[in-house]
Amino acid sequence: MAKSTAYKRAATPAAASPRLLSGGNPQIPKGVGDAPVQAYIAAAPGWKGVICERLDTLITDTVPGIKKAVKWNTPLYGLDGETWILGYHLFDRYVKVTFFRGASLKPLPPGTSKQKNVRYCDIHEGEWDETQLRQWLKQAIKLPGEKL
Repeated sequence: MAKSTAYKRAATPAAASPRLLSGGNPQIPKGVGDAPVQAYIAAAPGWKGVICERLDTLITDTVPGIKKAVKWNTPLYGLDGETWILGYHLFDRYVKVTFFRGASLKPLPPGTSKQKNVRYCDIHEGEWDETQLRQWLKQAIKLPGEKL
């Protein structure tokens, strides 16, 4: 993906941080709404937290009124709060964005899956194409969500 503008993270107050799982993925209790997603973002370490913060802004700016939740230590985004169009998860070297109906997006997100409808986009430190992600989001909201 193309290089993106560097973003700085807003300072967050010191609080008891959630336990970080493999890849730096924060262990956040399951919850519905913006609060658990913001807790996940605040706990995400370093550059991954910057990407999570920017992803959340990009998603909410592109899809006003989008519903949010955290399940399985993964922020999820959808239109009705019961089905989901995408989620993301932290790994050691990248943030994996999952489009649950990604096989219907044009162009296809680059990462394949064992599940026929799912496609992935891995975002590495300092490189991602916000324009492409926004285009995929605009397409994804027109597709049925995935019940998880």
